[in-house]
Amino acid sequence: MVTPEEADVVAVHGGKPLIGEVGVRGAKNLVTKAMVAALLADEPSVLSNVPVIRDVAVVRGLLEAHAVSVTDTAPGELTLDPRGVKSAHFAEIDAHAGSSRIPILFCGPLLHQLGEAFVPDLGGCHIGDRPINFHLDALRAFGAEVEKSPEGIALRAPKRLTGAKVELPYPSVGATEQVLLTAVRAKGVTELINAAVEPEIMDLIQVLQKMGAIISVETNRTILIEGVDSLGPYQHKAIFDRNEAASWAAAALATKGRIFVRGAEQLDLMTFLNVYRKVGGEFTVGTEGIEFRHPGGELHPVVIETDVHPGFMTDWQQPMVVALTQAQGQSIVHETVYEKRFGFTDALVEMGADIEVYKEGIASITRRVPRRPLEQAAVITGPTPLHGANVRVPDLRGGFSHIIAAVTAQGESVVSNVGIISRGYEHLWEKLEGLGASFELRG
Repeated sequence: MVTPEEADVVAVHGGKPLIGEVGVRGAKNLVTKAMVAALLADEPSVLSNVPVIRDVAVVRGLLEAHAVSVTDTAPGELTLDPRGVKSAHFAEIDAHAGSSRIPILFCGPLLHQLGEAFVPDLGGCHIGDRPINFHLDALRAFGAEVEKSPEGIALRAPKRLTGAKVELPYPSVGATEQVLLTAVRAKGVTELINAAVEPEIMDLIQVLQKMGAIISVETNRTILIEGVDSLGPYQHKAIFDRNEAASWAAAALATKGRIFVRGAEQLDLMTFLNVYRKVGGEFTVGTEGIEFRHPGGELHPVVIETDVHPGFMTDWQQPMVVALTQAQGQSIVHETVYEKRFGFTDALVEMGADIEVYKEGIASITRRVPRRPLEQAAVITGPTPLHGANVRVPDLRGGFSHIIAAVTAQGESVVSNVGIISRGYEHLWEKLEGLGASFELRG
């Protein structure tokens, strides 16, 4: 019998609504960054609400490679002790780096602690160009010396890093995190212009403030950081994973089901909830979570433009596209963040969906989000009954979308490369089983 950890293929027997309850824990996009932030402290930090996902295991391995002690002190709770931190061997870093893009965020903390850092070639989902030049330019602005080689990038800080004025050409979440993690211990003041302001960024700022950082979030996406000489430990409960919550919401809609997402909160899902209601989905906000359900009648077509927060997240559009294949009429999704995020729709078309991708995007006078050169658009015409097919998972959110499409479809679907989904979804197969899905895991 194949365990969930060993599974790389799943045979899904679709056509049944997902009904029941799932729980969501800490956001992948905060937990992994808070783990890195622990490197900056002079004592052990405690992080709770930590999900059991592969990205957390990758960051844990990277920390342990640098002699940071990571201990499971309670279910979903980690104690991170950086007092023995030291440089890691290239092979140890490289063993983990292929699975995640997190290593680039180790640079600032390691430059402060050790005066050097190394980043191998970066991994992550293949959803488009995710250049690290934002990161490197910011680190250079702080005074880091950057040297590229065939193996990766070596960084050095012969002197203490100093504050800088950094203006991002795009409010990149990763580059904003880089500046925050570097600026908090740099000498002087750092002004970050055009910063990302996602809820996970705000939660990271709370973590750093608990450690002793001085960070002011100004108007117009400007963040001021006054560097301090040293930082102490933190105790923090991670913000909930709004991406997973939205994924289950879309799953309820696509399968004509009803799912209570325990731990979901309204504030950070407001933009998603507006679109969900326009599509025809129903939801009830409670003190313990949010119940999402299919209305029982027709779903409505919508126009979606992905954008940085507080816009409609790019991570939300993939599972929502599956639900839109069941809507009456023509929906349009403008993807403005990543240029290859519609690769997952090929599998949906094989399953019977009517989706046409415009690789140059679609101009419209009603657009609210400014057009970007890399953007694409997808036109989804429905409703179309989905049928089983053999498909391969391309990336994290696309993978979840394929699973939900397979659950929605009539007949059997065989979905391969499902291991990548464990990067961001905790106990996926146990949750699906609890919701009534019928499937068989294979190696």
